[in-house]
Amino acid sequence: MRIKIYKSSFKTQWDNFVSESKNGTFLFFRDYMDYHQDRFDDNSLLIFDDKEKLLALLPANKKEDTLSSHGGLTYGGFVADERMKTETMLEIFRQTLDYLRENNFAALIYKLVPHIYHRAPAEEDLYALFRSNATLIRRDVSSAIDLSRKLGYQERRIRAVKKALRNDVVCRLSSDYASFWRMLEENLTSSHNAKPVHSLAEMEKLQHSFPGNIKLFAAFSGDEMLAGTLVYETGRVAHAQYIASSNTGRAIGGLDLLFHFLLAEIYTEKPFFDFGISTENQGNFLNVGLIEFKQGFGARAIVYDTYEIKIA
Repeated sequence: MRIKIYKSSFKTQWDNFVSESKNGTFLFFRDYMDYHQDRFDDNSLLIFDDKEKLLALLPANKKEDTLSSHGGLTYGGFVADERMKTETMLEIFRQTLDYLRENNFAALIYKLVPHIYHRAPAEEDLYALFRSNATLIRRDVSSAIDLSRKLGYQERRIRAVKKALRNDVVCRLSSDYASFWRMLEENLTSSHNAKPVHSLAEMEKLQHSFPGNIKLFAAFSGDEMLAGTLVYETGRVAHAQYIASSNTGRAIGGLDLLFHFLLAEIYTEKPFFDFGISTENQGNFLNVGLIEFKQGFGARAIVYDTYEIKIA
């Protein structure tokens, strides 16, 4: 095997491999990864066999003596296609760790791609992590719905949906990212004294690059946006990347009706709807109020795991 560091001349080959992979999503396309290249020292790896055939990709960045897969992405370990076998992944891990050792890295931080995003079974890396004595250092809990076997809504969510309908709330696809971003920033500032990971300009740029994958849905009373969610669509999952509501929207069930609209009308053919994580402080704190809202629609737990391998 040969390990090469990503450079722009590999862009087409990289993106084509992601498109054909069994566990890659649009987050791994270079036009998505490179939007924040000023904030991360990209050190992505390409793994080739002895015939120069691409075997796997590792979206990654370097920070001091640590390689992370990737600090700017929600998930993302080795991306592989359906040719990948367990013994091959073990050898990829062995040679990657040798490569990192030779280049004076002290640790590998590795984020798994949650299984609901896999287009085919793709947990060879999970076994290789075990064989490499990896340590689980972070586990975030998300809430997802298997849309082929939905559970019923909690009574409180049903009442909120009906209240929104009585108040003539209407849900639709929206292009008003500025209004949504103001609402999102107000929510995050008041609740967590935080800001969105993306700026409005960054998200508008990403949406322009990936119009089929990034969509804003919102609930309105007349022309007033009451609530919204920015959805990342991948092959098998509709993922609520950001969620926000105004005070009025909360009072009359705007967000409840919006998610009912997405689950009952927009994403009926998707295998999964993922509400996103409800954990904070590296996974050590569970926001009970937030997860109860998501579970009220019948969502149940999946985890986003992060591992560390110390390199001696």
